[in-house]
Amino acid sequence: MEQIQPYKPKHKIRIVTAASLFDGHDAAINIMRRIIQATGVEVIHLGHDRSVAEVVDCAIQEDANAIAMTSYQGGHNEYFRYMYDLLQERGAGHIKIFGGGGGVILPEEIKELMDYGIERIYSPDDGRQMGLQGMINDLVERCDMAVPDLDLPEKGTLASLLDERNPNTLARLISLAENRHDAYEKFVQEIADRQGDIPVLGITGTGGAGKSSLVDELVRRFLIDFPEKHIGIISVDPSKRKTGGALLGDRIRMNAINNERVYMRSLATRQSNLALSKHVAEAVEVLKAANYDLIILETSGIGQSDTEILEHSDVSLYVMTPEFGAATQLEKIDMLDFADIVAINKFDKRGALDALRDVKKQYARNHGLWHTNEDELPIFGTIASQFNDPGMNSLYKKVMDTLVEKAGSKLISNMAVSREMAEKIYVIPPSRTRYLSEISENNRAYDAKSKTQSEVAQRLYGVFLTLASVVGLDAEEAQEKLLHKSGLDESTLKNLTKSNETAALVDLLIKEFDKVKMQLMPQHWDALLKWNEKVNQYKSELFVFKVRDREVKIKTHTESLSHSQIPKVVLPKYKAWGDILQWILQENVPGEFPYTAGIYPFKREGEDPTRMFAGEGGPERTNRRFHYVSMDMPAKRLSTAFDSVTLYGNDPDHRPDIYGKIGNAGVSICCLDDAKKLYSGFDLSDPMTSVSMTINGPAPMLLAFFMNAAIDQNCEKYIKENGLEAEVEQKINTLYQAKGVERPKYLGELPPGNDGLGLFLLGVTGDQVLPVDVYQKIKKETLSQVRGTVQADILKEDQAQNTCIFSTEFALRLMGDVQEYFIENNVRNFYSVSISGYHIAEAGANPITQLAFTLSNGFTYVEYYLSRGMDIDKFGPNLSFFFSNGVDPEYAVIGRVARRIWAKALKEKYGANARAQMLKYHIQTSGRSLHAQEIDFNDIRTTLQALYAIYDNCNSLHTNAYDEAITTPTEESVRRAMAIQLIINKELGLAKNENPMQGSFIIEELTDLVEEAVLMEFDRITERGGVLGAMETMYQRSKIQEESLHYETLKHTGEYPIIGVNTFLSSKGSPTVLPAEVIRATEEEKQHQINTLQNLHKREAEKAKTQLDALQQTAINNENLFEKLMEVAKYCSLGQITEALFQVGGQYRRNM
Repeated sequence: MEQIQPYKPKHKIRIVTAASLFDGHDAAINIMRRIIQATGVEVIHLGHDRSVAEVVDCAIQEDANAIAMTSYQGGHNEYFRYMYDLLQERGAGHIKIFGGGGGVILPEEIKELMDYGIERIYSPDDGRQMGLQGMINDLVERCDMAVPDLDLPEKGTLASLLDERNPNTLARLISLAENRHDAYEKFVQEIADRQGDIPVLGITGTGGAGKSSLVDELVRRFLIDFPEKHIGIISVDPSKRKTGGALLGDRIRMNAINNERVYMRSLATRQSNLALSKHVAEAVEVLKAANYDLIILETSGIGQSDTEILEHSDVSLYVMTPEFGAATQLEKIDMLDFADIVAINKFDKRGALDALRDVKKQYARNHGLWHTNEDELPIFGTIASQFNDPGMNSLYKKVMDTLVEKAGSKLISNMAVSREMAEKIYVIPPSRTRYLSEISENNRAYDAKSKTQSEVAQRLYGVFLTLASVVGLDAEEAQEKLLHKSGLDESTLKNLTKSNETAALVDLLIKEFDKVKMQLMPQHWDALLKWNEKVNQYKSELFVFKVRDREVKIKTHTESLSHSQIPKVVLPKYKAWGDILQWILQENVPGEFPYTAGIYPFKREGEDPTRMFAGEGGPERTNRRFHYVSMDMPAKRLSTAFDSVTLYGNDPDHRPDIYGKIGNAGVSICCLDDAKKLYSGFDLSDPMTSVSMTINGPAPMLLAFFMNAAIDQNCEKYIKENGLEAEVEQKINTLYQAKGVERPKYLGELPPGNDGLGLFLLGVTGDQVLPVDVYQKIKKETLSQVRGTVQADILKEDQAQNTCIFSTEFALRLMGDVQEYFIENNVRNFYSVSISGYHIAEAGANPITQLAFTLSNGFTYVEYYLSRGMDIDKFGPNLSFFFSNGVDPEYAVIGRVARRIWAKALKEKYGANARAQMLKYHIQTSGRSLHAQEIDFNDIRTTLQALYAIYDNCNSLHTNAYDEAITTPTEESVRRAMAIQLIINKELGLAKNENPMQGSFIIEELTDLVEEAVLMEFDRITERGGVLGAMETMYQRSKIQEESLHYETLKHTGEYPIIGVNTFLSSKGSPTVLPAEVIRATEEEKQHQINTLQNLHKREAEKAKTQLDALQQTAINNENLFEKLMEVAKYCSLGQITEALFQVGGQYRRNM
């Protein structure tokens, strides 16, 4: 293929790039912005999950030529139209909009959007024809224009526009100064006349010291401290000498700047080796003319010698990290001579206290402060990435005080500051960062011990066979007659010895036998003695075992049509003790340590691992779909997908960029009543019902909705059993008459199979209509009965999927609080987290990386919960796993390897009980192997993957629908997907056997190979400071993206053949398939969701405020947040709770 040459722009072009609101797909836009930069463009990258207002504000403040967006999460029609309208409304209609969204945006929608005024939407077919660089060339060429003139409105003057701090005007003045200085000179005099006495804070420092996060934290504190004041920020980043492009990357790290009191402009240096742009002085003058109360000037971090900032600022702050090398390096840093304040950021790094001491000494030397107390020097350790860091508070206070002292600023700060040092809130204690390598060492030691013990057993068997031969017995007969608990039955042996010669030999062999047996551990001798008994147990008609003091009898065989007896579990035909022992120690039967073949002795009768999955529109539509797909199934296993509004912890709204996403690609749930309707007609306390919720950031809130819905179902049963309906109805009516709002209701008819359970108490909770003691008893019983899982795995979100909403520390604290609540309230059948590899695989990781990252995340939760003082035997059983599988060979053993690694670590290293050693995992067939070409072939791939999963004894299975590559699955395609696994389970003869993988040479080889590869990855993660340390340097993210690109490249070149995609194409060339029906939420459903929400807000206005204040107080006092959420969820909506928690836990900070 011929390489397309990048277009060479004639003007300096600025483009804003981002992914749309509630959309975590950031890989595509990341690749695009890199190519746009390399084409010589200055790129302001905002990352994922950006609202229209954020993008438009940014584009206007930055005076961008264009906006380039990706939108993969639906709602694109409303999103792009709203963006176009908002640009027109804000007088910035010249900014062009470009977009792409794979196959999500349909051809007719592309046409409509481009007719509406969107410059260009690129489709996958455009990508195939033009190539990546070709698309970018087209985009850049369409933007290649000079900066337009500053047009003053007919009645307005420059003075009035500057007085109102009009962002369009400020942005254009700075652009003219940068690009067309002659045009700027017309305004120079007026700007010069308006230069007030406005303080400028200059911030500089080394690259990667965390300046952007630190500025964000300073701005956040300033806005809280001065509710009426305005702040202007100018941030400079270096241009690339080779291409002229630049990554203006500071905005992506900042959350506080999305505020009408903040103006921010990013500038590129546009020349090499300088930290500032030539036009910084003019940019500062423009902001001074607009009367900002404070101006922050941040330079690009390029090195140590950077003192140029002093010429432009009144007070200077130098930001560095503890990792500057030897103390003598400090003597070379010019800024330590001039800086008013020094921040040592990333103060959680090794050697931070030594660094603080060395910098203080050097500062004192440079400034001649020989007699000053060290504590009074303006040098602070900060951790800007940590929410509400005390070091950051002290730094902010010092900055504001210095501005008053040195620059005559009027900004007197009222912020109270403690004398605390910046201290890292450790999720994993520093002494435990080697936990993953300890696990790999533990597991390797177990394997080495198993090997030596098996060799001992093999030698012992050799001696025993010789003995048997000498006394003339065959091996089986000898085992019956000659062996007992303590070893050889010597008296029987002596009786069998015929002559004196043999007697001497027998004595010798007995001694040798005893000598070798001394090296064999007693429990292993015991296992060998019981082997034949075990074999016979599986051969007899019934297998009898105990579960929680109950005796269970299970048939060991099924009968085929040919009347053959097909065994459910087959044991190896090994005779030699070494082989048997090795098999017991590394494989064993299902249900016995190390659980390689499965965690239960036999599969449960009448409970296939089939999941019913749904999620679209409002709660009523999804409820109907659940009832439809689970109609005749004895076990109801409901898998719920939520819309992106819910996934990001927001409430439905009329605002177009939110409105377009309500109920699309998932169900809209914003309050307790929605949850009650969603699961109505399913008894949530029935042992045959289990619910799984695919949600992460807001998992604790959704879990609180679910738990309350289950409790109220049981309150409803109590009311009906005791004939209290009329009395309760009366109470509810009285409540609603007093509030003057209508009661929530189920929209439309109830579907067949829904008896209305859960709807009687819509709009109220059980504690409002029942006596306290009755309610508490019902609550206690319900919590011990509910079954299911909530995803909640925040680590993989930061590594792969991006639905993080809170800061990582706070999100983990919430997870820990949920688990603690589960232990205290005896929630034994509900998983507090589903540790997920599915999304890691979806983002492009190969099977070994998926497994290694997922297990390492799992062990991180173990270490975190242990550090919080929880008992592993109590929380271990509440952890579950979720893997994707594909068609790679390693997927044949992903479950076996996971179970084996987990069991060895939990038993041998953590000393956990058997229940905690059992790794339970759910499989979803690969989404990456669902292709948008020849979609019928997808079912073939899904079938093969389902076969892998069922043979490997997964605990539950979700088979993807074949049309999920192009749309939300239809009822027909969901039935087909479920039929795949039902046919395997019910019809495929070999699947009647429950350990078909055992005994296969290739499976054993793959198991060992993958197990060792995972342990090696554990060691690599340890080298980077454990999972959280590796996340800081984005190790997981980079590895996932690298592997994704490797797969895509091989697919593109055809080296990796995919039938119907890059080989075996149809006569039409296998084009992308367009969906016959596109499932979207209806207007009625969206309006109904917004009405439900507005009624709730009206109805519970007073209660909601007190509850949310109490929730924030709970967070500040470090008490259990989930316990409080169980109450808050009764009165507040999802968005209200998220907003309240942002203020006390901190918002997630995006990465580049």
